[in-house]
Amino acid sequence: MSTAAAQGGEKPALRKPVFVKVDQLKPGTNGHTLIVKVVSATPVPGRVRTGAPASSSARAPRIAECLVGDETGSIIFTARNDQVDLLKAGATAILRNAKIDMFKASMRLAVDKWGRVEATEPASFTVNEENNLSQVEYELVNVAE
Repeated sequence: MSTAAAQGGEKPALRKPVFVKVDQLKPGTNGHTLIVKVVSATPVPGRVRTGAPASSSARAPRIAECLVGDETGSIIFTARNDQVDLLKAGATAILRNAKIDMFKASMRLAVDKWGRVEATEPASFTVNEENNLSQVEYELVNVAE
């Protein structure tokens, strides 16, 4: 590392994003960048947390489960707060630094605070809803070495 980089004089070169397709997603992976089209968005009703101060209940997190995908397959994306506004049915978005979360033995796509959801121009592909990766059930198996 050069002294200029150590002092913050020059920025490290950013990696070019490698776009992946939905059918390439695997459980427990992260750092994915993909272009998806939203098929449907279903708001998840907010739960009232017991034991929380009354002031925090005014700003309950907004969550929606969105079926998103590309021409290779589809997956459920868990949209949180501002992401819910971007991911309406029919919208096209670029998901940067997305990760795969496991929920009830099935894969869900999510973007946390280190990733980004960006609206983009409408995509020309049609979503392949036949290959829904969230409908595949996975079982965690520990392998002894």
